[in-house]
This record gives sequence, C-alpha cells and structure tokens, in this order.
Amino acid sequence: MAFTPPKETYAGKVYSVAIGTGDKALTIGGENVLSFHSFEGDTPNRPLIAMEIQDVPPADWPENVRKVFDGVSDDPVKWARYCQDELKAKAIAVRLIGTHPDRENRSPEDAVKTVKDLLAALTVPLIILGSNHAEKDTAVLVAVAEAAKDRNCIIGKAQEANYKTIAAAAMANNHKLIAMSELDINLSKQLNILITQMGFDKEKIITDPMCSALGYGLEYTYSVMERIRLAALTQNDQTMQQPLLGDVGLYVWKVKETQAPESDLPSWGPAEERGILWEAETATALLIAGAELIIMRHPRAAAAVEKVIEELV
Repeated sequence: MAFTPPKETYAGKVYSVAIGTGDKALTIGGENVLSFHSFEGDTPNRPLIAMEIQDVPPADWPENVRKVFDGVSDDPVKWARYCQDELKAKAIAVRLIGTHPDRENRSPEDAVKTVKDLLAALTVPLIILGSNHAEKDTAVLVAVAEAAKDRNCIIGKAQEANYKTIAAAAMANNHKLIAMSELDINLSKQLNILITQMGFDKEKIITDPMCSALGYGLEYTYSVMERIRLAALTQNDQTMQQPLLGDVGLYVWKVKETQAPESDLPSWGPAEERGILWEAETATALLIAGAELIIMRHPRAAAAVEKVIEELV
C-alpha cells in the first residue's frame, strides 16, 4: 500500500504585500502554510532579504562589516548603488540614523534629500527607516513619505508613541507601513488594530515584533513570531496575518560575539567569520519562525541565507 504523508491544513493565510514599482517590484507573504512548508500548501513568494545602508557613514558598525563598504559608505547613493549593482540586492533599507537628536540631528529636509537621491538612483524597492527616536521620527517619516509619494516604499517604524502621524502619512502617500511593538504578541495585535481603525488597509502593514540576536533573546523573538504566525494560520486571525520583519543586522552587529577581537578570545575563532555566522544563524532562525522580510548588513551573511532560502524553497 502506498504511503501518503500526513498534511496539515490551515484556515488562514498571510497577506500578500507588494513593494516597489516597475519591473523590480516585489511581493512578500501570501502563504497559507508555515514557513517553507510548500509540500502542504501555497508559498507563492520567497522571503526577501534587504541590504541595510545609512544616511551617514557607519562609524558605529564593527570593523569587520564596515570594511566591506569602504569607498562607498561615505555617500548613501554610492552605497545603495553598490548593494544593488554589485551585490545584486533585491531591496535596500536605508536607516536615517543621522536624524537622531543624539547623532547628527539632521533635519527632515536633509532626510528628504537623501531619500529623493536614493529613489532617483535605484530601481529596486526602498525601505525607509527612521532613527528609532519616536518624536523625531514623526517629523522625519512624514516628510520622506511625502517626498516618496506613489513609489510604494515601506515606511517605518510606527510605534505606540507615534503611529497615528506616521500611519496617516504612509496612507496618504501610498506606502506600506512597518508596525513595531516590543516582543509581545498582544501588543503587536493591539497596534495592528489601532492602525487599521484609522482606516489604514490591514493588508499594507508589515509587523515588526522586534528582533534579538543569537544568544541574546533569540528564542523569545522566535517564540513571539511563531505564535503570531500560528494565530494567523490556525485561528484565521486577520489582525495577525501581516508579513513579519526581522531587523537582523541592527541587533546582531552590536553584541559581544560579533565585535570581540580574536586576540582577546582566541577560543572563539576568527572574528569576521564569527560575525558573519552570527548574522546568518539569526536570520535563518527568524525565517523558520515565520519572517518574510529580513534586513541584513554583511553581504556574505546575506548570501549564506539566500542559499538556505533557495534550498528550502
């Protein structure tokens, strides 16, 4: 008698979210099964890796990732073009860290110029991230959303403290929106509900439940993402069916294991290889948990994760 492998069926489905314009537009989400379970249902779109850049030189990045972008990271346009043309990045995420009051405190007008220059230079989709200063991001992200009107970017991150203004700007200018809560499934659900009550389309939201690096709470992030995805699929919870974001590079490249030199801890092995593996391991775990969009820094780490995706897809 032939063996028929058991298959799970699910009541819900993750929303499909399209980003970008023209030939390089992409779609994430759309699956009605757990991550990479194509043998059980539909997985129409592969997870997306976006390469991270900044509006200012990455002086705070560890040398082992910073040196990869020597000669281009002094200019966000050169940096973005390098990622697009040389590294073949499918999307670019620009973090407007220079607008933070404790950094260069750049103005919204400065941010607008950066975003306009990037949009003129790129063909791949653009993700526009603030500096994670809730008050400053309100002004900055409203300005850049208007400057990028109808370019179908991803704008973020909207948080409890500023979601009303940022969501309104994203909605008025035809962008997608990242909604970030702090590692709590109930807070994530509540923020999605609040944003949709404003009239924002629930199918244009990307959920960021916050990220943790390997060894620094990754298992908690994994658990929250997994519970969100299970609620979306098994309970058909429409407030949990948005694609998930893993903002990996930001959290990985600030932990001790990616920064400590080999001379201090020779038993940990080569520092550069260690950092690359740390980022790749973290990203892969979040993809398994349910993330459809990953933001990464080191090209070799991103390439390793792309290979994993290719094999699993």
